[in-house]
Amino acid sequence: MTSRISNSPSTSTSPIFQAIEKAQGDLPWGSFLDAGTGRKSIEWICSLDTERWTAVTATQEMAQATRKASGPGLRRQDRILVGNWMSDQLLFGERFDTVLLDYFIGAIEGFAPYWQDRALHRVRPHVGERLYLVGVEPYVLIEPKDEAAAIVREIGRLRDACLLIAGNRPYREYPSSWVMRHLGSAGFRVLNVRYFPIQYRERFVNGQLDLCLRQLPHFSDAGLAKAMHHQIEALRKRALPLARSQEGLKHGADYLITAEPMAERHRGLPDPAQPPQASAAGSRGNAA
Repeated sequence: MTSRISNSPSTSTSPIFQAIEKAQGDLPWGSFLDAGTGRKSIEWICSLDTERWTAVTATQEMAQATRKASGPGLRRQDRILVGNWMSDQLLFGERFDTVLLDYFIGAIEGFAPYWQDRALHRVRPHVGERLYLVGVEPYVLIEPKDEAAAIVREIGRLRDACLLIAGNRPYREYPSSWVMRHLGSAGFRVLNVRYFPIQYRERFVNGQLDLCLRQLPHFSDAGLAKAMHHQIEALRKRALPLARSQEGLKHGADYLITAEPMAERHRGLPDPAQPPQASAAGSRGNAA
């Protein structure tokens, strides 16, 4: 193993990363793949005792941000790659001991729409020992039970509406139940699932609503943009007092799924992208 290089105190700020370290236990991190990298995940990975790491992102902008966040944690054996997982050539033939999918499934819609059901099959050949998948339970479509939940849902719906009107694609989150079904069909065994209740704060409110504001110049209807601007600021005015309160905006949960690859003989379902194998009888018939 290489010596530990740390450029930030990462685990103390993320209960999910703490839970991953606990789940890993004494199992070596070895080679590490961050399949959909971001600033927080790469800062954490740089604090781990890995042999090497590879971080993949879909944009040059995020690659630059990842390089900056990694700081001295980026060693000669580490890589930051720009690519799309829809390409079969991305990391062709490579396998990693540990793989992290950090809010990966939900982000796919923005870069590879309608491909979510293929994502875990695509990643499966690259997982050597352990897969950690982090996601958030969908909250935009769920009926709210209190004022905090109603505001969080309204923020999510307004954000998605602004993105769509501006010609962009919103993220699409998937529930843990959907993910676990597809992990099984992709050849993984789920070892554990943990849930982390979310308490949204001022940063969430301003971040999501500021994202809405950045879409307005791309609206084709100036009157609609003006009305939407008013709606955004009205919602901000309602949301911030609750977000700044002691309770915050409590709604929904993140989840962490720990899984490992199964041997091919234990897979219960075939890869839907692969054609069915011809039966022996059928083969003989064709040969005749």
